[in-house]
Amino acid sequence: MKQREGKGTLYLVSTPIGNLEDVTLRALKVLKEVDVIAAEDTRRTKILLRHYGIERPTLSFFEGNESRRTEEILELLGKGKDVALLCDAGTPTISDPGYRLVRAARQEGIRVVPIPGPSAVIAALSASGLPTDSFSFFGFLPPKGSKRKRRLQEIARSRSTVILFESPRRLSETLKDLFQYCGNRRIVIARELTKLHEEFLSGELPEIIEEIKERSLKGEVTIVMEGLGWR
Repeated sequence: MKQREGKGTLYLVSTPIGNLEDVTLRALKVLKEVDVIAAEDTRRTKILLRHYGIERPTLSFFEGNESRRTEEILELLGKGKDVALLCDAGTPTISDPGYRLVRAARQEGIRVVPIPGPSAVIAALSASGLPTDSFSFFGFLPPKGSKRKRRLQEIARSRSTVILFESPRRLSETLKDLFQYCGNRRIVIARELTKLHEEFLSGELPEIIEEIKERSLKGEVTIVMEGLGWR
């Protein structure tokens, strides 16, 4: 749909996934100039804003309030206000509800501008040593039940490199499920990307399952696993 005159712009601003120095100059410029910043967690966003001396109005936008917030943000954009959308870390709309706002904005003829930057998906993939010419991102697995089973079956059939997000407390369970459904695959666990305790664990699934058995891992985890086509 063609952009309507007099409307504001929705900026999708990528922010650091850990190290605050990874923010781009363009992202900082946009954050200083927009009228409102919509963030998944305003407390985390304000750490970044304070670090760079940026003072702009913020509002929360997360799974649970996105329907109400979408209407509010569309109203602001309709009045000619520019809005920046941020997620907790990395690129907004990737495994978060921001895509619904983008879809609604495009339906209203509102200009949507991505401000590229950090992404845990790409960072983990680039350092994994696994094939990068074709990959499939599956976000977080459903926690249980038939939805989880169907997703694992889908992953098992994927011929390209597989990328997943997982919490540390569920990592062991997920690796065991991957082994059950996918068999023995090469895998890389990327933890605390760009942060002080950044760590990569690589090997075959049984090795990694055994290695983390006695460990108490913390921080965000990205899983990169070879696809069926590389066996």
